[in-house]
Amino acid sequence: MFLEKAIDDLPETSQKTINRLKKIGIKTFFDLLNYFPFRYENYSLISPIIKAQPGEKITLKGKIIDKKEERTKKGLRLQKFLLYDGTGKIEIIFYNQPYLLKIIPFDKDVYFAGKIEEFGKKIIMIPFEWEIKTNIHTGRLVPIYPEKKGLSSRVIREKIFWIISNLNEKEIIEIFPKEIVYYNNLISEYLAYKNIHFPQTKELAEKSRKRLAFDELFVIQLSALLVKKEWEKEIVGNRFLVSKENLNRLLDFIKNLPFELTSAQKRVIKEILKDLEKEKPMNRFLQGDVGSGKTVVAACACYLAYLNGFQSLLMAPTEILAKQHFKTLSSIFKNYPIKIGLQTKTEKINKKIKKNEVVSDIDIIVGTHALLNEKLKFSRVGLVVIDEQHRFGVRQRALLKEKGLNPHLLTMTATPIPRTVALVLYGELDVSFLDEMPKGRLPVKTYLIPQEKREKAYQWIKEKIKNENASVFVVCPLIDESEIETMKSVKAAKKEFENLKKIFSEFKLGLLHGKLKNEEKNNILSDFRNDKIKILVTTPVVEVGIDIPQATIMIIEAAERFGLAQLHQLRGRVGRSNKQSYCFLFTTSTIPEVIKRLTFFSKTNLGMKLAEYDLQIRGPGEIYGEKQHGFINLKVASLTDYNLIFKTKHAVDYFDSYYQLSQFPMLSKKIKEYQIKQITRD
Repeated sequence: MFLEKAIDDLPETSQKTINRLKKIGIKTFFDLLNYFPFRYENYSLISPIIKAQPGEKITLKGKIIDKKEERTKKGLRLQKFLLYDGTGKIEIIFYNQPYLLKIIPFDKDVYFAGKIEEFGKKIIMIPFEWEIKTNIHTGRLVPIYPEKKGLSSRVIREKIFWIISNLNEKEIIEIFPKEIVYYNNLISEYLAYKNIHFPQTKELAEKSRKRLAFDELFVIQLSALLVKKEWEKEIVGNRFLVSKENLNRLLDFIKNLPFELTSAQKRVIKEILKDLEKEKPMNRFLQGDVGSGKTVVAACACYLAYLNGFQSLLMAPTEILAKQHFKTLSSIFKNYPIKIGLQTKTEKINKKIKKNEVVSDIDIIVGTHALLNEKLKFSRVGLVVIDEQHRFGVRQRALLKEKGLNPHLLTMTATPIPRTVALVLYGELDVSFLDEMPKGRLPVKTYLIPQEKREKAYQWIKEKIKNENASVFVVCPLIDESEIETMKSVKAAKKEFENLKKIFSEFKLGLLHGKLKNEEKNNILSDFRNDKIKILVTTPVVEVGIDIPQATIMIIEAAERFGLAQLHQLRGRVGRSNKQSYCFLFTTSTIPEVIKRLTFFSKTNLGMKLAEYDLQIRGPGEIYGEKQHGFINLKVASLTDYNLIFKTKHAVDYFDSYYQLSQFPMLSKKIKEYQIKQITRD
């Protein structure tokens, strides 16, 4: 098939361009067809020169009657072309592109698309695109593509235009049943591909984007449903019994906790208990705000595993977070005969673990991904809890199965994720929300502090440390000062540490950042926890996993550089006791949009509301970046298009009820490709 041809077969294409295309993952003509524009320039107005007005973006057509190069006083080279179209003349000016003098001819019609500007008493055109006779770069809505690996938008546009011009309509096969296309008012697949690249109107461009976004969301959600159904066929390795005796012991355990569970925690525990009773393995995703009590919920599940004679593994992405969980669980189970172990790079359950040695004498093993170490073998794992590791999925499950395990899985996150987003991203999981904070928790009071009020804030903080023995976090975006001119004003932890030592000279300060060795980090955190350090200057390394109850003040430097979700995570490091806590957002920015966003944050304590707001104004790419959710790689669809998300969910349910995937080979192929990408990203 034409679209399956290798990218090497593109005519009149240099090897350098082919190599660049391959570097961005384009290997076939179809891959290139799926490289979509992110916006359009409207050059559809082809105007006579005599009617051209300053400020307009238009296309001009005519013949070149003169061309020359001039140099400015600063040495800049200008290429000037005099264009004539029968109604008038206009100068077209390029900057530093001398090769154009050789290739733009005198004797042919030439199209120039660009902006008309005033220059002294005459008007000129600063062109963005030009071409001879064809209608790819000018005289239309012109697609603008992401420029990567040295590929220009112009080159990508030319190659895609050639593919579409040579494409037989029958090559683009409908991937859905006609009922889904008709019911959702979608244009055909062929028209969508043609018009997302070279639309005749804005309306057609929008319809094409909607159709391809529908495809994308449908594939993701159907894939999730199929994975879920496959998981439901599995038989759990170690089935739990929620007998009356076990349930009573669990209720006694909950009653003896030093705090009362929220109704949300009780609801989620019931959901988990229902899962654990079944023969199929639990696959539940638990989302709860910072401080909402996810660890206690996980502890209840671990306790039920223990009552059934099974082990639990609790995995965290960082050593700091793993140690925090170990400390918390050790405290929760201090009056119970439950053995808890810690396995990280620096902490070992057994310092001399031999290959194939079975760890059988520990009930709850807490650790990082070191728990999947090939040396470690477990005899009776019934439950695996994953914290803040959003892409724990197919590949990691396979690693557990290689160990002879098919446990119940509970995945947790404190990153606020809107419910509609969770529907797309975690469709293969059963989702629970902890949407209530523990009683007695006071909301953190948040203030936006402009530069002129910084000194007053420092004075207030000094009083709090002296009178209330407060401990303080100071978070800076960078470790060292940046050499980049635009970032020189951004606070760096090392320099700010030296600066604050002078301001808070009567108190002990500590410095924590990612370049320190684990032992150094642990010592500094221990000193901060034990009140030997009153002010901890740090980078966002403290975003998760550090629990210092006496810390009641959080200062965030250059707050405008953080997304609302990350600001919320940082704010969650304080307010972890019954004392009133405070968060100060320091900024030098005066940009209205920035001030509006930070003001919204200072008045909102609910993570879900913040996530919804951040998603609307910044988009998923910035919020759920590569670090957190590298798999959010939507080409056309938007996670803020809630209406389309629900439409595709409804369409997936309809498809699942009346059709088999095998009836639609192209859809089957797309599902397979998507799932392969997910495994390689896990």
